[in-house]
Amino acid sequence: MALPFATIVTMRAGMSALGTKHGERMTARIIAIANQKGGVGKTTTSVNLSAALAELGHRTLLVDLDPQGNSTTGVGIDPRSLETSIYDVLVGEASLDDCIEVTSVRHLFLAPASLDLAGAEIELVPMFSRELKLKQAVDEIADDFDFIFIDCPPSLGLLTVNAMAAASEIIIPIQCEYYALEGVGQLLGNIKMVQQNLNPTLEISAIILVMYDARTKLSDQVATEVRRHFGDRVCRTVVPRTVRLSEAPSFGQPITVFDPISRGAIAYRELAKEVSDAQA
Repeated sequence: MALPFATIVTMRAGMSALGTKHGERMTARIIAIANQKGGVGKTTTSVNLSAALAELGHRTLLVDLDPQGNSTTGVGIDPRSLETSIYDVLVGEASLDDCIEVTSVRHLFLAPASLDLAGAEIELVPMFSRELKLKQAVDEIADDFDFIFIDCPPSLGLLTVNAMAAASEIIIPIQCEYYALEGVGQLLGNIKMVQQNLNPTLEISAIILVMYDARTKLSDQVATEVRRHFGDRVCRTVVPRTVRLSEAPSFGQPITVFDPISRGAIAYRELAKEVSDAQA
């Protein structure tokens, strides 16, 4: 059941004034998690980084923009039970606050995906300002969160362009495997196009190395190469390849809940500190 926006505001009353300056609310950091390759840890990073920041007390909204809906199920919400989803927001049938759901993680909220989202790319084509539909929706609620993460689909289509137009930052997860940098050049090219035409303030704020296997030389070689290319934008913390990270989604829980003392949970907590300490 969708959570009314007024209820969210009421629930937040009395919370510490995180994300404030001189007693005034600051707008959320809006971060797209993007990489057009599939299976590189976008959803794993979106879910677990959001949960780790929420665990630190930051009011966090996770927007599931992937038609597969894995972020939605990854926090324990069944897409088939939804009355309203991010699809309805994009096609103008609902506001973003109407589709926000409570999760089992305190301070973590979700704008869920549904199966209808698969058709949104086509339905958006004839619409006026089709690249800005998500931005218009997110701007209405940005002051009520500290972080808004957008889990992008594994493509460079209209949904991903909407995410980049709405975001102030992009985080790119790169797996420590062969061909890790394959396609990243195309992604950077698309980011540049969005900067030039839709969102001049957009920037790549972080590169996260995921699926790191300390037992192999390849992981070290890839990590070295990525750091050589991107320098200080690469996070110090790397996310290890672990079975527990792979198991957590099937239980509908972030790794910080599923196995709080696992290597994956520790890594995402450290990443959350790096992200929260970074200047937007």
